[in-house]
Amino acid sequence: MTTPRKNAGKTRGKPFAPGNPGRPKGARNLTTLTLEKLMDGSVEDVAKSVIMAAKSGDTSAARLVLERIMPARKDSPVMLALPDMKDAAGLLEAGNRVLEAMAGGELTPAEADAVFALIERQRRIVETVEIERRLSALEDKHDAE
Repeated sequence: MTTPRKNAGKTRGKPFAPGNPGRPKGARNLTTLTLEKLMDGSVEDVAKSVIMAAKSGDTSAARLVLERIMPARKDSPVMLALPDMKDAAGLLEAGNRVLEAMAGGELTPAEADAVFALIERQRRIVETVEIERRLSALEDKHDAE
């Protein structure tokens, strides 16, 4: 006989029996399946009605159509000339340009933060390449000896 779990009294509903993995992967919710059966064959008709309502001035329908066709942008492009960032000097210069652009009002702090995150990723790439180059040189030197 198995001993009850320490938190068995706090578990809502009946916990799974040992060896029961629960819902299989890919299993669909009963409500979703029911709605799909109800909509079967009428999806095209519903879409046409919503589009017609939008054309005749229903703003809710128009909003629904537009949100599906052209969702709201989450961010905007940042136009900023950055130097070549293949070494520490280029990365430093890029960081300085971002700070100057933010201080000058060309970039918002959030945009500057996003660009700095990209510069940081580039720094890690440059660092990895430099470490690999140095390690290769050391291995070549060791093999030559």
